[in-house]
Amino acid sequence: MKSMLRFAFPMVLGNLLQQCYNVADTLIVGKFLGSDALAAVGSSFTLMTFLTSILLGLCMGSGALFSIRFGEKDEKGLKEGIRASFLLIFSLTIVLNGIAFLCLDKIQIFLKVPQEVWGDMRSYLAVIFCGIFATFLYNYFASLLRSVGNSVVPLVFLGASAVLNIVLDLFFVMVLNRGVTGAAQATVIAQYISGIGIAVYSWRCVPYLKLKREECRVRWKCIREIAGFSVLTCIQQSVMNLGILLVQGVVNSFGSDVMAAFAAAVKIDAFAYMPVQDFGNAFSTFIAQNYGAKKEERIRTGLKGAVAVAMIFCVIISATVWIFARPLMLMFVKAEETAILSEGIRYLRIEGAFYCGIGGLFLLYGLYRALGKPGMSVVLTIFSLGTRVILAYCLSGIPAIGVVGIWWSVPIGWFLADVIGIVYYIIKQKSLLGFEVHN
Repeated sequence: MKSMLRFAFPMVLGNLLQQCYNVADTLIVGKFLGSDALAAVGSSFTLMTFLTSILLGLCMGSGALFSIRFGEKDEKGLKEGIRASFLLIFSLTIVLNGIAFLCLDKIQIFLKVPQEVWGDMRSYLAVIFCGIFATFLYNYFASLLRSVGNSVVPLVFLGASAVLNIVLDLFFVMVLNRGVTGAAQATVIAQYISGIGIAVYSWRCVPYLKLKREECRVRWKCIREIAGFSVLTCIQQSVMNLGILLVQGVVNSFGSDVMAAFAAAVKIDAFAYMPVQDFGNAFSTFIAQNYGAKKEERIRTGLKGAVAVAMIFCVIISATVWIFARPLMLMFVKAEETAILSEGIRYLRIEGAFYCGIGGLFLLYGLYRALGKPGMSVVLTIFSLGTRVILAYCLSGIPAIGVVGIWWSVPIGWFLADVIGIVYYIIKQKSLLGFEVHN
């Protein structure tokens, strides 16, 4: 447990810093440019989270396979997997970036963005899309370093660029008066610094990237194996965020006040459960390495300890968000904007009471990915997000319930997926681990 927490801590800090990219934009834009600009940047955050999740899922899937090879001490297989995954994810990144620009003007219709918000949102996205390749660089090399046990270096690069992002945000928005475009430019510059920096470090310092000429060949079998891990994890991550994006469309239909409330509250939400999400990723690396090395006792001990730590954290963070919902919202929203403030508080107090549900789900995602069953993570995501989207549309359409139905749909989806994932593990435990399990 101690080694898992030590490995997870830099990952938690790193991803909290990564959230700072858009949150810094939101804080500065909300305070200095007004509620319409806040709604524009907040809605962009949901869309960018979806696009980033595609790349993150591809990188996480590859990282799980790297961890298994590392645990097996298969250096040749690890090197070939690194080459194959880089080629695959690089190609998909280029395609994704092209699609994002081609579909830019269709986003307003898909997300039901009000006309008064769309101008700022379009300007913001046109710049932010330029940073998609930087997102690939950072997440790919961060996943590679973490898979071989180094979670500190990704934190260092991300920390430096997060600080730079905040400084540039203030300079572009307050000094140069560049509005939401300036906030986006600050973010993209910071993203490229972290992405290029970690790529150069990895190339110079990771021995598995030092290739001889005869090692440059990539077999089709290896590409298929990488694709199996990466694409399924990508589907799991992107389906999860696609559901959130679909919910964003329902939220937008309630007007700019609800949009602004959701934009601010969802940032707080993301920060609140981000540590347990990253702990789930660290747990996945731990399980994958020990699964590759066939260390049954460490898997069993790690599983029990991880559940205990995650649930304790979720109870504490739930209480914190519930109690401090108002001051947390006031970080993003002016006190006189009472409609936005009250709706954001209501969102946080419904979501915040049930973080144990999402904590358990992140552990289940990590477990199935580590055991070579990323397809099961996809199934759980579909159940969770399918429930959320269906209930959001159905409940919000009932006048007596309205927007609060969207908020309640989230924890219901979490707990449904938890039940399915736990029952499946209990039934299939022996075959999942691939060796005899002593209860």
